[in-house]
Amino acid sequence: MSAPQWVDPVDVDTVAGTAEALFRSAFGGVADGVWAAPGRVNLIGEHVDYAGGLVLPFALPYVTVVAVRVRDDGILHAVSTHTGESWHGPLDDVAPGHPAGWAAYVAGVVWALRRSGHLTAGTGFDVAVHSTVPVGSGLSSSAALECAFALAVADLAGLPTDDSGRRQLITASILAENEIAGASTGGMDQSVAMLARPGHALLLDCRGGATRHVPLDFDAAGARLVVIDTNAPHRLVDGQYGNRRATVEKACADLGVATLRDVADVDAAVAALSSPAAQRVRHVLGEIRRVREVADLLDRGRITDIGDALNRSHASLRDDYEVSSVELDSAVEAALEAGAWGARMTGGGFGGSAIALVPADRIDAVVENVARRADTAGLPVPQFLHAEPSGSAHRL
Repeated sequence: MSAPQWVDPVDVDTVAGTAEALFRSAFGGVADGVWAAPGRVNLIGEHVDYAGGLVLPFALPYVTVVAVRVRDDGILHAVSTHTGESWHGPLDDVAPGHPAGWAAYVAGVVWALRRSGHLTAGTGFDVAVHSTVPVGSGLSSSAALECAFALAVADLAGLPTDDSGRRQLITASILAENEIAGASTGGMDQSVAMLARPGHALLLDCRGGATRHVPLDFDAAGARLVVIDTNAPHRLVDGQYGNRRATVEKACADLGVATLRDVADVDAAVAALSSPAAQRVRHVLGEIRRVREVADLLDRGRITDIGDALNRSHASLRDDYEVSSVELDSAVEAALEAGAWGARMTGGGFGGSAIALVPADRIDAVVENVARRADTAGLPVPQFLHAEPSGSAHRL
């Protein structure tokens, strides 16, 4: 077995330089500006954002950068270092399912801002994209792209970018992903990309949109949070994520509540539903309680005590929500076996990434055991990322 593969963060100025070089190559001249937005990892609170629940994500030191220049012909021309592919077309033609692929996350932002009256027709953009957020890892590369570009458009169009303005951009980015890209995600990813604060997690109430920054200092606790990218493809547009969301929405209708946050008696609600809705609801309501538990522990500086809640979260996602995978279960089990305090899958599931809360002096043992277990089982070679709570989208 080869040595575990770490993916180190790249200095944001270096990332920006790559985006600017691509811009000059593709379009000639210089961009009007360069903007960055982070990927994210969710500490706890999975598959509850669309149920009006509570989530606790934080931004990662891995970013997507866009170099952007305004056009006056209503055309969007977008290029990316990731695929080498480009998209060129009239923004008037943007509609659900068009364009397809990564360009939907760019074009969809303009479509949403037009729809809300924040951007007039006739304005177009040249966009060059470079990212260090691993694609398909469940670390929200799509929201990083949406939010970097949304902030760019806002700055260039003279739209507000204070807290209130950023919340409007969050709404536009969610619409882009839901309506144009066709992914039925909630608003957690866009919220943390726009509102994150270094050294903190973002406690987000998805029912009303209220946020609170919760201190998260791993160094002070002698801890590390390791992101384990299993390299098992993470896909949200293949129907599985949408199926879970539809089940939750139907359960709300059957229970006569607007969101599952309105359920007063958990046991009665679960008993009133048949399988699999009962299991899905049990996960959502239990996960919301676990988010409250973890936020309370973090408020008291007890980072090393959150491991049990992380473990219970994974078990619930695996057994009740059925969104884990062989690769994710292997990573979680191997991390715990090697001394992690807690571990769980993170993101939408069906592949993607796991996280492990690890004593600082056990980090090598944990990553080596995760890699060894994957190798023995014939699973994809995992990669490991540093999870340091970072800042939000910004202009460079």
